[in-house]
Amino acid sequence: MTVKEKIEQLRKELHQHNYSYYVLDNATISDYEFDIKLKELEQLEDENPEFFDPNSPTQRVGGDITKNFETVTHKNRMYSLDNSYSKEDLLDWEKRLQKNLGRTDIEYTCELKYDGASINLTYENGQFVRAVTRGDGFQGDDVTTNVRTIKSIPLVPNGDFISDFEMRGEIILPLDGFNAMNEERIANGDEPYRNPRNTASGSLKLQDSAEVAKRPLDCLLYQVVTNERKYATHYESLQAARKVGFKAPDTIVLAKSIQEVIDFINDWDVKRHELPYETDGVVVKVNNLQQQEELGYTSKSPRWAIAYKFKAEQVATVLNEITYQVGRTGAITPVANLEPVYLAGTVVKRASLHNADQIEKLDVRIGDTVFVEKGGEIIPKIIKVDLTKRPLDSMPTVYATHCPECHTELVRTEGDAKHYCPNEYGCAPQITGRIQHFISRKAMDIEGLGGETVDLLRKEGLIQNYADLYELKKEQIVPLERMAEKSAQNMIDGIEKSKEIPFEKVLFALGIRFVGETVAKKLAKQFKSIDNLMNADLETLVAVDEIGERIAQSIIDFSSNEGNKELIRRLQSYGVQLEVSAKSMENQTDKLAGKVFVVSGVFHQMSRDELKKAIEDNAGKVSSSISKKTDFIVAGDNMGPSKLAKAEDLGIPIITEQDFIDMINA
Repeated sequence: MTVKEKIEQLRKELHQHNYSYYVLDNATISDYEFDIKLKELEQLEDENPEFFDPNSPTQRVGGDITKNFETVTHKNRMYSLDNSYSKEDLLDWEKRLQKNLGRTDIEYTCELKYDGASINLTYENGQFVRAVTRGDGFQGDDVTTNVRTIKSIPLVPNGDFISDFEMRGEIILPLDGFNAMNEERIANGDEPYRNPRNTASGSLKLQDSAEVAKRPLDCLLYQVVTNERKYATHYESLQAARKVGFKAPDTIVLAKSIQEVIDFINDWDVKRHELPYETDGVVVKVNNLQQQEELGYTSKSPRWAIAYKFKAEQVATVLNEITYQVGRTGAITPVANLEPVYLAGTVVKRASLHNADQIEKLDVRIGDTVFVEKGGEIIPKIIKVDLTKRPLDSMPTVYATHCPECHTELVRTEGDAKHYCPNEYGCAPQITGRIQHFISRKAMDIEGLGGETVDLLRKEGLIQNYADLYELKKEQIVPLERMAEKSAQNMIDGIEKSKEIPFEKVLFALGIRFVGETVAKKLAKQFKSIDNLMNADLETLVAVDEIGERIAQSIIDFSSNEGNKELIRRLQSYGVQLEVSAKSMENQTDKLAGKVFVVSGVFHQMSRDELKKAIEDNAGKVSSSISKKTDFIVAGDNMGPSKLAKAEDLGIPIITEQDFIDMINA
C-alpha cells in the first residue's frame, strides 16, 4: 500500500467512526483506538504535505485564527418562516395552498423547530467548502474554519448523493453539553452562560477555532438545496442525506392532512421537554418539491412552509416605570421597565408596550403586577395585568405629551397607531438612528462602523448626518475613545467601499419613511435614478405597481425637503451609487411591460428562478396565481390540471418555455 493509499484509508475509517459516534450515537471504536489512528494520520500528513486535504479528520481539531469574518452573499437566499400560533392559522394556510395548487391532496412533513444558530453549508464536487451564517438572509458571515470543527457535520458525504448542493441546518448546543460548560465556568468563578441558543451562536464567531473545537456543538440539518432533480420530495432528500452521513433528525414525519399535523404538534408540545436540545415549535412543509416550486415565495417567506410556535412561557413581575424611546423616524415607543425576571432562557428587564392604545387597552399602570411572555419567543411583551394585586393608590397611566429627548411636543396623525416627535433634524436619537440605518447590513453595509461608534462620532461633533461620513478623516477618528490606528483605518475603508453598493440598497439606506427593501427595489427598477424619483409627481408614483398614496406622499415629502436635497447632492458628489449601474441594466428591456405571467410546471432550458428573472428583466410581472389579470402562463412539464383548467376557462394563452424564450429574443 502506498503512503497516499494509507492516508486515504485512514481518513475514510475516521470519517466513518465520527459518523457512527456523533450522528448514530453508536461508537464502533474506543476513544483510545480512535486517537491512535488520528495521530498516525497526523504524522503521515505532516511527513507528506503534498497530500493535504482541508476535509481530513485531522482538520477538525481547530487551530486557525480568524480576525475578521468575511461577509458572503448567499447563492440561494435564506428566507425566514411565517409563524402560526393556532389550529385556525394552519387551516387558513392549508386553504391558501389548496387554492394556489388547485388540489386538496397535499402531503406535508412535520419537523421540530430547532432553537440554535442557522447555518448554510456548501458542498462542491462532493466536498465541504464553506459555512455561512444566515445573517440577513441575503448575506452572512463565513465561519467555515469554526464549523469544520463540528464532528457531526460530514466533510465528505459517505455514499451516493448529489455533487453540488447546499445543506441548511441549525447549529445547537445540547443541554448536557451546555450544563457541563456552565458547571466548569462556575467552578472557575466565571459568570454562567445565559442559554444554549446564544452560546451556540456566539461560539461560531470565536476567533480561535481550537476553542470552538472544545465546545460540544452539534448540527441538526433540515433542508437540501440543489438544482439537481434527483429527489421528488423533501422527505426523500432528507432520508438520502441521512444515509450519507448528515444528521437529519429522525423525528420528521409525513402527514396526509392538517389534522395529522396538529396531532404531531400536540404530541411534541408534551414530549419536547424530554429532548436533549431546545425546540420552540414545529415546521410544517409541503413535501412535494415540484409543488414547493409552484408555490414559490413572498418577499419574506416561502409559501410552502410555516412554523407553528409552541405557546410562549409566561411569568409575573412588577412594572416599576414606563419610559419612552425615540426611533429613527421619530416614532415613540413606550417601554415597560420591569423587576428583573427569568423568562425562556434570559433575564427580562424591559418589555414593549407598543403604543398609547395598547396601554389604554391593558389599563397597565406603574406598580402593577403584570404577566410577561416572549412574543414569538424573542421580544418580551406584557399580555395582561393581575388586577387582584393592583395597589390601592394606583393611578391611570398618562401618555407622554413631549419628546423625552428634545422635549418637542409630540404629534399623532389620524389613523396612525404611534405618536411622533416632529423635530426630525434636531432630535439626537433620530439623527443617530438615521445614520445607524444607513450603515446597516441590509443598507450600505459599512464594516468597521457600529451603532455605538455612530453615537460617539455624533457627540464629538464629527457627523450630523450620513453624508458627513464621507468627509471623515482617519486623524479625526484615532484620538477618540476605544479607537486605534487599525480600527480607524477599517472604518475609513468600509466607508469608501460603500460607494460600490447598488442603487436599490442606497435608496433603502436613505431612510425614506415606508420605503423598505422591497419597495426600494421596485422604485429603483422603475425610476433608474434618484433624480428621476425625486422629480416624480404623485400620479407617476402611484402608477408604479404596489406603490400606494401613503408611500408616494412620503417620497414627495422627502424630495421636497431642502435638507434632503442637499444630502443627495453631497452623496452624488462623493460617488455614492444613486442611479442604476450600466452592468445591472444589461439584458433589461421593456418588451414585456404591462404583462403579467404565471410560471407553472418543470422546465429544462431555464430554472424557474431564471424564468422569473427573465420576465422581470424585461419589465414583466410574475404572479403566483391565475386571475383575469394574467396575460400568459409559461407552462412546463407536469403543470397542475386545475391550473390548466382555470387558464382554459379564463381564455389565458398558455405558452411553452421555448415560446417564452422566442418572445424575449424577438
